[in-house]
Amino acid sequence: MPRACVRSAVSRGRQTDAKVEQLVSILQRWDLFMRIWSAGVANEMTTEQHPEVADTRTVYLSPLVSVGACFVISVIYVASLYVWNSKHDRDHPSTIKRRFFSVSVVMIVAPFFVLTLTSKDVFQRYTMWQIMGFRREGLFAATFVPLLLTMVLFLGPLSVQLSNGIWRIYSEPMYWMNAVRNLIWLRNHLVAPLSEEFTFRACMLPLLLQTFRPAIAMLITPLLFGLAHLHHIKERLQNGRPLREVLIVSFFQFFYTTIFGIYSAHLFVRSGHFVAPFVVHAFCNHMGFPDVQEVQSQQDRKKYLFIGFYVLGLIGWIVLLPTLTAPSWFSNDLFWAAEL
Repeated sequence: MPRACVRSAVSRGRQTDAKVEQLVSILQRWDLFMRIWSAGVANEMTTEQHPEVADTRTVYLSPLVSVGACFVISVIYVASLYVWNSKHDRDHPSTIKRRFFSVSVVMIVAPFFVLTLTSKDVFQRYTMWQIMGFRREGLFAATFVPLLLTMVLFLGPLSVQLSNGIWRIYSEPMYWMNAVRNLIWLRNHLVAPLSEEFTFRACMLPLLLQTFRPAIAMLITPLLFGLAHLHHIKERLQNGRPLREVLIVSFFQFFYTTIFGIYSAHLFVRSGHFVAPFVVHAFCNHMGFPDVQEVQSQQDRKKYLFIGFYVLGLIGWIVLLPTLTAPSWFSNDLFWAAEL
């Protein structure tokens, strides 16, 4: 009996040891998976420690740090628009001037997130301004190539303007003299594109790209960018518009600002230049959302011709997008360029 008890105990002990070893193996695999998935600090995942992850990318920031910082930056940006106690709407001159000042302060504060959180390994190769998209290499191409690509996308609306003669006002000096004195025009064409692209692209993407692959990073900032535009719900309700209408308009605005945010982030990441999304943003604000009703009001021949230009522009943009945003156009050798 004692020998049987000893054998039984030894057998149970071996079974326990096997289960413990199996559990340890599972935990080790889980730990490895989580570190790869969450993109933790890559220095801890060296080839010697984990040969099976030799192909993983170098990651400098944890997701909590990079995403958390971007969320804080976006909150600061939106909150800066409402620090002023004003009864006027967003188009009132006093409101516009105060918000100009607010976003200017945000543009001073936001780079400190990049400066303090960016890995030392990145700063050994690049300056803060370089990873934020302020570089001389490829600047000319970054200024004009994305703009031309976007004009292809807007081939339909541009053909409508060419047909009805609106384009002629752009050749009038008085148009530009009045425009630069108009606060709403300056907000839509200069200050809003400048501050939004600087905050949501130049300051956020360098942080996210230290954690995520470009394809993932280019999806995070557009969501924050789209959510940041939902603050217009408050203003529309204060103007007395019905709740249902406000929600529909705001959801539609969230949708198209998010889509534009993806395109804008794509331009920044591929070009490595701030000027690329800034110029395109200003152009898109100028063009506005395509006026489909104007096309439908045309005579049959013109209507189908304009529809053809709309379709041709979309197809041309899709076809040209990979080629005209190739990093080689813009001398993009920043730390994420190898993953594009």
